[in-house]
Amino acid sequence: MNLEISYAEFGVRPPVVKPIPEFLLEVTEEGIRELISKHYDAIKESDIKHLFPQDSQEFEQAKVNSADFFIQICGGQAHFTTNRGAPRMIGRHAPFKIDAKARQIWLELYKPFLKKLKISGVTETSLYSFWDYLNIFSIWMINTK
Repeated sequence: MNLEISYAEFGVRPPVVKPIPEFLLEVTEEGIRELISKHYDAIKESDIKHLFPQDSQEFEQAKVNSADFFIQICGGQAHFTTNRGAPRMIGRHAPFKIDAKARQIWLELYKPFLKKLKISGVTETSLYSFWDYLNIFSIWMINTK
C-alpha cells in the first residue's frame, strides 16, 4: 500500500470525502476503536504528544471521543454527536497549535496500523477510502504556520 501524504497549503481546505461504508463494515466499530487506541498509544510516544491530554484519564477519554467521531464519519452510530454535540472539529482543535509537521507525524503514525488491517483482510479499497479521508481532513486541522 502506498499511503501518500498530500501537500498541505496553509489556509486551504480541500473538499473532504467521507470513507466508503464498506470500511466500517470490514473493520467494525470495535475495530475502529482498537485502531484509534493504538494510534493514540503511538502518539503518546511521539513528538506531538504535547498536543494531547497528559492526564491518563483524559487521554483515555480522548481515545473514546476520537473513536466516536471516526465511527460516526464512517457511517456508524452518531456516538460523537450524542455524547459531545456537533463535531465542529476546526473549533475543537483551535486551542492547539497544529502545523504541517504535526499533521505529517499524526498521519505517519496511522500507516503501520492501516497496513496491519490490510494483512488482516480489510480491502485496499476500504483502506484507501479511510486514508484519503484522514489525509484531507487533517489539512483542515492545521491552524499554525
